[in-house]
Amino acid sequence: MCGIVGGIAQRNVAPLLLEGLKRLEYRGYDSAGIAVVAKNGELARERTEGKVARLEELISASGLEGTIGIGHTRWATHGKPSTYNAHPHICRDRVALVHNGIIENHESLRALQKAQAHHFTSDTDTEVIVHAIYDYLAAGQDLLTAVQKTIRGLEGAYALGVIDRESPDTLVAARYGSPLVIGVGIGEYFIASDVFALLPVTSRFIFLEEGDVARLRTDSLEIFDRTGKQVEREIKDSTVSGERTQLGNFRHFMQKEIHEQPSAIIETLEGRITASHLVPEAFGQAASELFPKIERVKIIACGTSFHAGLVGKYWMERYARIPCQVEVASEFRYRDSVVEENTLFVTISQSGETADTLAALRKANAAGYLSTLCICNVPESTLVRESELSFMTHAGPEIGVASTKAFTTQLVALLLTSMPRPIPPGNSSMVRWHSSTRKCPSSPSRQTTGCSKNSSPTLRKFGRAVASSSSSPNPRSPSRNPTLCMCCRYRTPTRSRPPCSSPSRCNCSPTTWQCSRAPTSTSHATSPNP
Repeated sequence: MCGIVGGIAQRNVAPLLLEGLKRLEYRGYDSAGIAVVAKNGELARERTEGKVARLEELISASGLEGTIGIGHTRWATHGKPSTYNAHPHICRDRVALVHNGIIENHESLRALQKAQAHHFTSDTDTEVIVHAIYDYLAAGQDLLTAVQKTIRGLEGAYALGVIDRESPDTLVAARYGSPLVIGVGIGEYFIASDVFALLPVTSRFIFLEEGDVARLRTDSLEIFDRTGKQVEREIKDSTVSGERTQLGNFRHFMQKEIHEQPSAIIETLEGRITASHLVPEAFGQAASELFPKIERVKIIACGTSFHAGLVGKYWMERYARIPCQVEVASEFRYRDSVVEENTLFVTISQSGETADTLAALRKANAAGYLSTLCICNVPESTLVRESELSFMTHAGPEIGVASTKAFTTQLVALLLTSMPRPIPPGNSSMVRWHSSTRKCPSSPSRQTTGCSKNSSPTLRKFGRAVASSSSSPNPRSPSRNPTLCMCCRYRTPTRSRPPCSSPSRCNCSPTTWQCSRAPTSTSHATSPNP
């Protein structure tokens, strides 16, 4: 869950790198650091175990600044959480590097470099990369060539950002198996492992492909593919708003994303269904021709997405009447599987960058499946680019670690996938579901958990059922008043909130947050907020 930021500009990039690292904190980390080429031409670095706030204090105290730099948040894989294991890593005060991923042959490289008198200051697999780059620089190679030659000897996955004090006008980035994006500004360029880190400085991005190496300067950008050939990559305007990644008035991101689920479902359904059927073009231009040929489905995913696939299997066989298999991507990619004729290969991933799922897709592309379809939340991701068909869930950024709206919208996407043709008139359960989704209400605010009277009958019935099932006393929560409805139950007097959306059921007082049907001795102040 490490994070990378980097930049080259005509202004001090240290504050920009810090802001980028703050925006990557949701990924989880145990240490952080920044390195720049300072005004005196030397490398300057600050690292710390712990939070980015502590790093910010160190940078403020040291006055670290420069027009080119790299930053990193580390989640320990090789070596314990500590300052000396934190990135960036430096070799002989000349070259600095940040790295996401795992270098599988680092032990053999470390033994070779120790024999060449390199001194190691960390327990990480990353340090062998910076030593190898230094060796090529010392032999007279420029920074771009040094990085290109170094990565040829690496086994595993990497996203790299590299700076050299003797080339203060050049930032080099490379990726293989780990995502990396370039942010395009005016007279400046940035790199990051996630577009969210760069939203304050740009909305224009280039998504590097597998094996790409990029050389960034203030006045130019060059990208080379894995063969060393210079290539052009499309600049894309991101539709992600910086506000959507902010906490707002919610206590934490998981609470925010729980309440975003209704609106996320509406976004997933928007423009995808008519009065009688799913619009096949929602999956891509070739979907109309391919769907009638499908005789079976293979679903591949990891983690939460895998569990969504398990639910989708039931729907696929019940509604589409097509045999369906679901398998964990890490198992599929390493076994010799049999490809059955006219099988649709479906991958599911929130980010579109899950390593095992990507590896499974590449294996499937070479195996002769009828077609490949991905269900994903990030349109610019590698999984979308490498799949023939794609269905975007439009769930929006999911910052919380525990999946909420991403999982919910994946389920909606799978249900839609199971009904590509007109709904059979006799399939009453599907007709009822389809009818209720077309009347799905707008997203509730954080002030209410009840269904409004404008909701569909199905959703209102569901809301009443939930409230009824929750009304029985819970011996573990004696302070909860069992006579309160779901809307009242989750209110607290500490936040200003509007009246209940269902006054016919509970008649909440907007001043005391007291339910008129509750005993007067019971206060909402004692009702725990989940």
